[in-house]
Amino acid sequence: MPDGNAPMPTEILHVNERTIACDGGDGALGHPRVFLRIVGSEVMCPYCSRLYVLNPGAGDDHGH
Repeated sequence: MPDGNAPMPTEILHVNERTIACDGGDGALGHPRVFLRIVGSEVMCPYCSRLYVLNPGAGDDHGH
C-alpha cells in the first residue's frame, strides 16, 4: 500500500493481468493511455493515481 510520501489512490481496481492500460476514464477528460506493468502486487498510475491491485493467483502471464 502507499506509504506516507505517496499520493493516496483515487480509485482501487482489482485486475487479473500484470499489464494494464490506463487512460484515466471519463473519455476526453481522462489522460493519455499508458501501459502499466504490475511487478509485485500493485501499481499506481502516475497520471490519475488509480491503484491497480493484482488478484491473488492471477497474472502469471510470463512477461507477455
